[in-house]
Amino acid sequence: MAKTKTVFFCQNCGAQYAKWQGQCTSCKEWNTIAEEVVQKAQKNDWKNPSTSSKERRVSKPLKISEIDTSHEARYNTDDSELNRVLGGGLVPGSLTLLGGEPGIGKSTLLLQISLKLPYKTLYVSGEESQKQIKMRAERIQSKTDNCLILTETKTQNIFRQIEATEPDIVIIDSIQTLHSDYIESSAGSISQIRECTTELIKFAKETATPVILIGHITKDGNIAGPKILEHMVDTVLQFEGDRNHVYRILRALKNRFGSTSELGIYEMLGSGLREVSNPSEILISKKEEELSGTVIAATVEGMRPLMIEIQALVSTAVYGTPQRSATGYNLKRLNMILAVLEKRAGFRLGAKDVFLNITGGISVNDPAIDLAVVAAILSSNEDIPIAKDYCFAAEVGLAGEIRPINKVEQRIQEAEKLGFSTIFVSKYNKISRKNTQINIQLVAKIEDVVEYLFG
Repeated sequence: MAKTKTVFFCQNCGAQYAKWQGQCTSCKEWNTIAEEVVQKAQKNDWKNPSTSSKERRVSKPLKISEIDTSHEARYNTDDSELNRVLGGGLVPGSLTLLGGEPGIGKSTLLLQISLKLPYKTLYVSGEESQKQIKMRAERIQSKTDNCLILTETKTQNIFRQIEATEPDIVIIDSIQTLHSDYIESSAGSISQIRECTTELIKFAKETATPVILIGHITKDGNIAGPKILEHMVDTVLQFEGDRNHVYRILRALKNRFGSTSELGIYEMLGSGLREVSNPSEILISKKEEELSGTVIAATVEGMRPLMIEIQALVSTAVYGTPQRSATGYNLKRLNMILAVLEKRAGFRLGAKDVFLNITGGISVNDPAIDLAVVAAILSSNEDIPIAKDYCFAAEVGLAGEIRPINKVEQRIQEAEKLGFSTIFVSKYNKISRKNTQINIQLVAKIEDVVEYLFG
């Protein structure tokens, strides 16, 4: 008879305790420790329950020069945006976690990809029936016989079907619905999520089969379950976007096989998600007349240059304390830029409300958009519009100097390709002006920009 015992887990970080206590000593949160029943059963091989773990092949240490990586070809997902974020495709034996808010399009994205893949794919759903998935597949209008649909939540039954079908890729929707017989607790609990993920990792590494998990999101915007879940998987992807907008952004929060600064953009349509190959067109508003406070900035996400539109509104403070608000931009950095304009450039903005917005629902942490933020604020303050064919790419220092940025050549090429006539960059950037039709305006201080735009 298997021995049953209770263990206390922190619902925030997943730390384990022998008895209940008010505060978690790991994450310092209060009243997050809950009791769960854990049954220790003998764990056998996922493929053959009668085979004990002692009979498995024992790996031997190798010199790093002897390790062969030439045969590790990635799986092409037939989705250029997802391939870019993953670093070139799915790595054999990798575990990928995709998180996002409810209704953002996680299941639609993975079902759409599984219907396009030339590989045999097993789509395991613990939330929807096979008929519901069939209705969504008909809406996507992709015809393939390589996608197998399984509605199951018990991991032991899932592994039996995997052994019978031998898929090339496995998709789990979602990890919070799975449960294992080795743990006596409800699905979605800390111990069940950790145990099911461990079994899937063992299967993925032993068979070199890539596994994609869908994870739920808490009210705080974090992936539900213990934080250790994100440490166990190889890649963590975040699917973002406002449900009131049609555009969705795919980011890599963690990637053991590629960069974490890449960005994928999709457009939500009635027939599924469409890849956006030129995001600069959707991030810049189409308007006829020139408006004050609207400026174009050249930013870079990973290796992809983007042209984004920044809007600023400066008005006299109606209440006693002026308001500072930023959407898609760091509010502390906005306050810093306002202090620089007040101290170094002599603009009196301390008694005015300042609102900043990056259009398209995108959030940017690139310091290279500082100069565009300065230009937008001054344009709104002076109520003088800036020409539509001007763009900016430079960082602003605390002394009011215009600092150089990285990848400036890519930003200039993107601005020239989209038809901009002038780009403002720091004079300290090393730029080779070979075959460039765009006017590169070099500036050293904020005063130079003010004199050129409003002088």
